Amino acid sequence: MLRQVAEGVLIQQSEFCQTNTVVVQGRAGVLLIDPGILGYEMAALADDFRELDQPVAAGFSTHPHWDHLLWHDRFGAAPRYGTARCAATVRDRRLTDADAKARIAAQFITPDIAPQVSLDLFGLIAALPAEAAQIPWDGPRVRIVEHQAHAPGHAALWIEERGVLVAGDMISDFLIPLLDLNDTADPIENYLAGLRLLEGVAGDVDVFIPGHGSIGGADQIHARIEQDRAYVHALRDAHVTSDPRVGPAATYDWVAGVHAGQLQRLAQRSERNGTPGWKGKEAPRKPTCLY
Repeated sequence: MLRQVAEGVLIQQSEFCQTNTVVVQGRAGVLLIDPGILGYEMAALADDFRELDQPVAAGFSTHPHWDHLLWHDRFGAAPRYGTARCAATVRDRRLTDADAKARIAAQFITPDIAPQVSLDLFGLIAALPAEAAQIPWDGPRVRIVEHQAHAPGHAALWIEERGVLVAGDMISDFLIPLLDLNDTADPIENYLAGLRLLEGVAGDVDVFIPGHGSIGGADQIHARIEQDRAYVHALRDAHVTSDPRVGPAATYDWVAGVHAGQLQRLAQRSERNGTPGWKGKEAPRKPTCLY
Protein backbone atom coordinates (compact mmCIF):
# COMPACT_ATOMS: atom_id res chain seq x y z
CA MET A 1 0.00 0.00 0.00
CA LEU A 2 1.32 3.42 -0.95
CA ARG A 3 2.09 5.83 1.87
CA GLN A 4 2.78 9.53 1.37
CA VAL A 5 6.03 10.76 2.94
CA ALA A 6 6.21 14.22 1.33
CA GLU A 7 4.19 16.28 -1.12
CA GLY A 8 3.91 14.20 -4.27
CA VAL A 9 6.27 11.49 -2.95
CA LEU A 10 4.97 8.10 -1.82
CA ILE A 11 6.55 4.81 -0.83
CA GLN A 12 5.58 1.17 -0.67
CA GLN A 13 7.67 -1.15 1.49
CA SER A 14 7.99 -4.77 0.47
CA GLU A 15 7.71 -7.68 2.87
CA PHE A 16 11.02 -8.77 1.38
CA CYS A 17 14.00 -7.28 3.21
CA GLN A 18 12.09 -4.05 3.95
CA THR A 19 12.70 -2.92 0.37
CA ASN A 20 11.40 0.57 -0.38
CA THR A 21 9.81 1.49 -3.69
CA VAL A 22 9.52 5.23 -4.29
CA VAL A 23 6.86 6.94 -6.38
CA VAL A 24 7.17 10.60 -7.42
CA GLN A 25 4.09 12.20 -8.94
CA GLY A 26 4.55 14.28 -12.08
CA ARG A 27 2.30 16.20 -14.40
CA ALA A 28 1.40 13.30 -16.68
CA GLY A 29 2.43 10.26 -14.69
CA VAL A 30 4.75 8.96 -12.01
CA LEU A 31 8.45 8.29 -11.71
CA LEU A 32 8.85 4.77 -10.30
CA ILE A 33 12.15 4.24 -8.47
CA ASP A 34 13.28 0.69 -7.64
CA PRO A 35 9.90 -0.87 -8.50
CA GLY A 36 9.87 -3.65 -5.91
CA ILE A 37 10.27 -7.38 -5.53
CA LEU A 38 7.12 -9.46 -5.23
CA GLY A 39 4.64 -9.73 -8.07
CA TYR A 40 1.52 -9.14 -6.01
CA GLU A 41 3.05 -6.01 -4.49
CA MET A 42 3.87 -4.60 -7.92
CA ALA A 43 0.40 -5.49 -9.16
CA ALA A 44 -1.03 -3.56 -6.21
CA LEU A 45 1.11 -0.60 -7.25
CA ALA A 46 -0.30 -0.80 -10.76
CA ASP A 47 -3.81 -0.76 -9.26
CA ASP A 48 -2.90 2.33 -7.23
CA PHE A 49 -1.62 4.10 -10.33
CA ARG A 50 -4.85 3.34 -12.14
CA GLU A 51 -6.89 4.76 -9.27
CA LEU A 52 -4.70 7.86 -9.21
CA ASP A 53 -5.12 8.13 -13.00
CA GLN A 54 -1.33 8.43 -13.23
CA PRO A 55 0.47 5.93 -15.44
CA VAL A 56 4.16 5.19 -15.07
CA ALA A 57 5.98 7.92 -17.02
CA ALA A 58 9.50 6.66 -16.26
CA GLY A 59 11.33 4.16 -14.11
CA PHE A 60 14.74 4.32 -12.45
CA SER A 61 17.02 1.68 -10.92
CA THR A 62 19.39 3.10 -8.34
CA HIS A 63 21.99 0.40 -8.94
CA PRO A 64 22.57 -2.90 -10.78
CA HIS A 65 21.70 -5.42 -8.07
CA TRP A 66 18.97 -7.95 -8.81
CA ASP A 67 16.46 -6.61 -6.29
CA HIS A 68 16.53 -3.18 -7.97
CA LEU A 69 16.20 -4.34 -11.59
CA LEU A 70 12.74 -5.94 -11.59
CA TRP A 71 9.65 -4.73 -13.41
CA HIS A 72 5.99 -5.67 -13.95
CA ASP A 73 4.24 -5.79 -17.31
CA ARG A 74 1.36 -3.72 -15.91
CA PHE A 75 3.73 -0.76 -15.51
CA GLY A 76 3.73 -0.45 -19.28
CA ALA A 77 6.48 0.46 -21.69
CA ALA A 78 7.78 3.60 -20.02
CA PRO A 79 11.55 4.18 -20.28
CA ARG A 80 13.50 2.57 -17.45
CA TYR A 81 16.67 4.45 -16.65
CA GLY A 82 19.90 3.91 -14.77
CA THR A 83 23.22 5.70 -14.74
CA ALA A 84 25.54 4.97 -17.66
CA ARG A 85 27.76 2.83 -15.43
CA CYS A 86 24.80 0.99 -13.93
CA ALA A 87 23.48 0.12 -17.39
CA ALA A 88 26.97 -0.86 -18.54
CA THR A 89 27.26 -3.28 -15.62
CA VAL A 90 23.96 -4.92 -16.58
CA ARG A 91 25.19 -5.19 -20.16
CA ASP A 92 28.73 -6.36 -19.40
CA ARG A 93 27.53 -9.04 -17.00
CA ARG A 94 24.85 -10.05 -19.52
CA LEU A 95 22.30 -9.99 -16.72
CA THR A 96 19.35 -10.10 -19.09
CA ASP A 97 20.53 -13.38 -20.64
CA ALA A 98 18.70 -16.58 -19.74
CA ASP A 99 21.72 -18.18 -18.10
CA ALA A 100 22.33 -15.14 -15.91
CA LYS A 101 18.68 -15.08 -14.87
CA ALA A 102 18.89 -18.77 -13.98
CA ARG A 103 21.99 -18.11 -11.87
CA ILE A 104 20.31 -15.21 -10.08
CA ALA A 105 17.20 -17.28 -9.42
CA ALA A 106 19.25 -20.16 -8.02
CA GLN A 107 21.63 -18.07 -5.93
CA PHE A 108 19.49 -15.27 -4.57
CA ILE A 109 15.79 -16.12 -4.83
CA THR A 110 14.67 -18.60 -2.22
CA PRO A 111 11.83 -21.07 -2.85
CA ASP A 112 9.45 -19.24 -0.53
CA ILE A 113 9.41 -16.12 -2.72
CA ALA A 114 10.29 -17.64 -6.12
CA PRO A 115 6.65 -17.89 -7.31
CA GLN A 116 6.27 -14.15 -6.75
CA VAL A 117 9.49 -13.00 -8.43
CA SER A 118 9.37 -12.67 -12.21
CA LEU A 119 12.58 -12.15 -14.17
CA ASP A 120 10.78 -11.76 -17.51
CA LEU A 121 11.46 -8.00 -17.70
CA PHE A 122 14.57 -8.08 -15.56
CA GLY A 123 17.33 -5.56 -16.17
CA LEU A 124 15.91 -3.86 -19.26
CA ILE A 125 17.21 -0.41 -18.36
CA ALA A 126 18.42 2.39 -20.62
CA ALA A 127 21.64 4.23 -19.90
CA LEU A 128 21.40 7.93 -19.21
CA PRO A 129 24.26 9.96 -20.68
CA ALA A 130 27.36 9.84 -18.50
CA GLU A 131 27.08 13.57 -17.83
CA ALA A 132 23.34 13.48 -16.99
CA ALA A 133 22.60 15.57 -13.92
CA GLN A 134 18.92 14.74 -13.62
CA ILE A 135 16.27 12.26 -14.72
CA PRO A 136 14.49 13.33 -17.93
CA TRP A 137 10.80 13.37 -17.16
CA ASP A 138 7.84 15.75 -16.78
CA GLY A 139 7.84 16.25 -13.02
CA PRO A 140 9.84 17.72 -10.15
CA ARG A 141 13.56 17.98 -10.86
CA VAL A 142 15.25 14.80 -9.68
CA ARG A 143 18.99 15.32 -9.38
CA ILE A 144 21.30 12.31 -9.80
CA VAL A 145 23.98 11.99 -7.12
CA GLU A 146 26.21 9.27 -8.54
CA HIS A 147 29.01 7.53 -6.68
CA GLN A 148 30.71 4.11 -6.59
CA ALA A 149 29.83 3.04 -3.05
CA HIS A 150 27.99 -0.30 -2.79
CA ALA A 151 27.72 -0.93 -6.56
CA PRO A 152 28.97 0.43 -9.89
CA GLY A 153 27.07 3.52 -10.95
CA HIS A 154 25.06 3.70 -7.73
CA ALA A 155 22.81 6.76 -7.66
CA ALA A 156 21.11 8.59 -4.86
CA LEU A 157 18.33 10.89 -6.05
CA TRP A 158 17.78 14.36 -4.61
CA ILE A 159 14.28 15.79 -5.09
CA GLU A 160 15.14 19.25 -3.85
CA GLU A 161 11.76 20.95 -4.16
CA ARG A 162 10.22 18.16 -2.08
CA GLY A 163 13.13 17.94 0.40
CA VAL A 164 13.43 14.20 -0.27
CA LEU A 165 16.62 12.17 -0.63
CA VAL A 166 16.27 8.69 -2.13
CA ALA A 167 19.47 7.15 -0.77
CA GLY A 168 19.63 3.82 -2.57
CA ASP A 169 21.26 1.06 -0.53
CA MET A 170 22.90 3.34 2.03
CA ILE A 171 22.09 4.85 5.46
CA SER A 172 19.81 1.97 6.44
CA ASP A 173 18.78 1.48 10.04
CA PHE A 174 19.29 -2.30 9.88
CA LEU A 175 21.78 -2.93 7.05
CA ILE A 176 25.44 -2.16 7.54
CA PRO A 177 27.32 -0.52 4.65
CA LEU A 178 27.80 -3.19 1.99
CA LEU A 179 30.96 -2.47 0.06
CA ASP A 180 31.54 -3.24 -3.59
CA LEU A 181 34.40 -5.71 -3.20
CA ASN A 182 34.28 -6.93 -6.79
CA ASP A 183 34.52 -3.96 -9.12
CA THR A 184 36.70 -1.35 -7.45
CA ALA A 185 40.30 -0.89 -6.38
CA ASP A 186 39.46 1.08 -3.22
CA PRO A 187 36.06 0.06 -1.81
CA ILE A 188 36.67 1.84 1.50
CA GLU A 189 37.40 5.24 -0.04
CA ASN A 190 34.59 4.81 -2.56
CA TYR A 191 32.14 4.29 0.27
CA LEU A 192 33.44 7.24 2.28
CA ALA A 193 33.23 9.41 -0.85
CA GLY A 194 29.61 8.34 -1.35
CA LEU A 195 28.78 9.31 2.22
CA ARG A 196 30.38 12.72 1.69
CA LEU A 197 28.14 13.29 -1.31
CA LEU A 198 25.05 12.43 0.75
CA GLU A 199 26.33 14.73 3.47
CA GLY A 200 26.53 17.52 0.90
CA VAL A 201 22.74 17.63 0.57
CA ALA A 202 21.83 16.42 4.08
CA GLY A 203 21.36 19.92 5.47
CA ASP A 204 18.38 20.48 3.17
CA VAL A 205 16.77 17.06 3.60
CA ASP A 206 13.35 16.78 5.23
CA VAL A 207 12.84 13.08 4.45
CA PHE A 208 15.31 10.40 3.38
CA ILE A 209 14.44 6.98 2.04
CA PRO A 210 16.97 4.13 2.16
CA GLY A 211 16.68 1.23 -0.24
CA HIS A 212 15.96 -1.08 2.71
CA GLY A 213 14.67 -0.12 6.13
CA SER A 214 12.98 2.78 7.86
CA ILE A 215 12.68 6.22 6.36
CA GLY A 216 13.93 9.13 8.46
CA GLY A 217 13.74 12.87 8.84
CA ALA A 218 16.04 15.85 9.15
CA ASP A 219 16.78 14.96 12.77
CA GLN A 220 18.14 11.52 11.81
CA ILE A 221 20.08 11.81 8.57
CA HIS A 222 23.35 13.06 10.03
CA ALA A 223 23.31 10.31 12.65
CA ARG A 224 22.71 7.67 9.97
CA ILE A 225 25.59 9.02 7.88
CA GLU A 226 27.89 9.08 10.89
CA GLN A 227 26.90 5.53 11.84
CA ASP A 228 27.76 4.31 8.34
CA ARG A 229 31.02 6.25 8.37
CA ALA A 230 32.04 4.81 11.76
CA TYR A 231 31.33 1.30 10.50
CA VAL A 232 33.45 1.82 7.38
CA HIS A 233 36.29 3.26 9.48
CA ALA A 234 36.15 0.18 11.71
CA LEU A 235 36.36 -2.04 8.63
CA ARG A 236 39.28 -0.04 7.28
CA ASP A 237 41.19 -0.28 10.55
CA ALA A 238 40.16 -3.90 11.27
CA HIS A 239 38.68 -2.85 14.60
CA VAL A 240 35.89 -4.59 16.45
CA THR A 241 32.73 -2.69 15.63
CA SER A 242 30.18 -1.57 18.19
CA ASP A 243 27.57 -1.04 15.48
CA PRO A 244 24.21 -2.27 16.86
CA ARG A 245 23.21 -3.52 13.40
CA VAL A 246 25.57 -6.48 13.90
CA GLY A 247 25.09 -6.90 17.65
CA PRO A 248 22.71 -8.96 19.78
CA ALA A 249 19.88 -6.50 19.17
CA ALA A 250 20.28 -6.53 15.38
CA THR A 251 17.09 -6.65 13.32
CA TYR A 252 18.39 -9.65 11.35
CA ASP A 253 20.96 -12.08 12.74
CA TRP A 254 22.43 -12.73 9.27
CA VAL A 255 23.88 -9.21 9.14
CA ALA A 256 26.64 -10.33 11.52
CA GLY A 257 27.64 -12.98 9.01
CA VAL A 258 27.77 -10.41 6.22
CA HIS A 259 29.98 -8.24 8.42
CA ALA A 260 32.36 -11.16 9.03
CA GLY A 261 32.46 -11.83 5.31
CA GLN A 262 33.42 -8.24 4.54
CA LEU A 263 36.22 -8.34 7.10
CA GLN A 264 37.50 -11.56 5.61
CA ARG A 265 37.50 -10.32 2.03
CA LEU A 266 39.17 -7.04 2.97
CA ALA A 267 41.86 -9.01 4.83
CA GLN A 268 42.42 -11.15 1.76
CA ARG A 269 42.76 -8.05 -0.41
CA SER A 270 45.21 -6.60 2.08
CA GLU A 271 47.32 -9.77 2.04
CA ARG A 272 47.42 -9.77 -1.75
CA ASN A 273 48.73 -6.19 -1.56
CA GLY A 274 51.43 -7.22 0.91
CA THR A 275 49.87 -5.76 4.05
CA PRO A 276 48.40 -8.63 6.10
CA GLY A 277 45.21 -7.77 7.90
CA TRP A 278 42.77 -9.32 10.34
CA LYS A 279 41.51 -12.78 9.37
CA GLY A 280 37.83 -13.26 9.99
CA LYS A 281 35.88 -16.49 10.20
CA GLU A 282 34.43 -18.01 7.07
CA ALA A 283 31.21 -16.14 6.38
CA PRO A 284 27.90 -17.88 5.76
CA ARG A 285 26.10 -17.68 2.42
CA LYS A 286 24.70 -14.24 1.67
CA PRO A 287 21.01 -13.70 2.38
CA THR A 288 18.80 -13.23 -0.64
CA CYS A 289 18.37 -9.46 -0.34
CA LEU A 290 22.05 -8.95 -1.15
CA TYR A 291 23.71 -9.23 -4.52
